[in-house]
Amino acid sequence: MKNKLKIIFAERKIKQTEFAEKVGINNSTLSLIISKDDHSPTLKVAMRIARTLNLKVEDIWELDDEN
Repeated sequence: MKNKLKIIFAERKIKQTEFAEKVGINNSTLSLIISKDDHSPTLKVAMRIARTLNLKVEDIWELDDEN
């Protein structure tokens, strides 16, 4: 799955470390989620990320053509 977190964070000037703390996950975990399309978060974490951004999960993640 591909995600748009890097773009969203840049547009909103969100600091990754602060966001990770707000969502309740380790900064290194968030870094993996942002930078690697093959590292998808659990549904629970994805929903917390989306809720914190006031977005839907499907606004952040999209399926690859391969899936």
